[in-house]
Amino acid sequence: MPTLGRLHLVTDTRPGRNPLEVVAAALRAGFDTVQVRPEDALTDREAFELTVRVLAMCRELGRTCLVNDRLHLALAAGADGGHVGADDLPVAAARRILGPHAILGATARDPHTARRAVADGASYLGVGPAFATTTKSGLPDAIGPAGVRAVAEAVPVPVVAIGGVTAARAGELFAAGAHAVAVVGAISGAADPYAAALEFSA
Repeated sequence: MPTLGRLHLVTDTRPGRNPLEVVAAALRAGFDTVQVRPEDALTDREAFELTVRVLAMCRELGRTCLVNDRLHLALAAGADGGHVGADDLPVAAARRILGPHAILGATARDPHTARRAVADGASYLGVGPAFATTTKSGLPDAIGPAGVRAVAEAVPVPVVAIGGVTAARAGELFAAGAHAVAVVGAISGAADPYAAALEFSA
């Protein structure tokens, strides 16, 4: 199974910034996993083309590439796996699609949901929102480092904390038991994505 890194960049395909430039900056700064998260406005063809380009950048450096939600694109592009959220395919169905060896992430906010996702085949859990965030609308309240710790202590798989993660807050989440942090706005919204990504690597 491919390696699940410690620093995850989640792509932001909303207007305003070229996601490929942000991915390149984060990879140069030491990020080891990229999750392609196509916004609903992207067609499958557009999302596939983005995934292929991101995957090529990851392959060149030996990094991991995952695809959020659209698992058929992960398969078609040859990505390392995918991630399903609370409103996406059930974890067991996602595992059947991706097969036994791909990385499969699932979203969880509490120990009960986390244990069920692992039993259904999740190889890691995306846990959050750790802190308040405006990157994605309609999210529930933040669970904080304590909520991340509760999930991390309940399951044997890596926990990836996401939501409002900044370089200054990342240490709290690692201390709470997170294997990794996933970052969106702190890098894609920064004036200098490379400098912002370097802060996380440091």
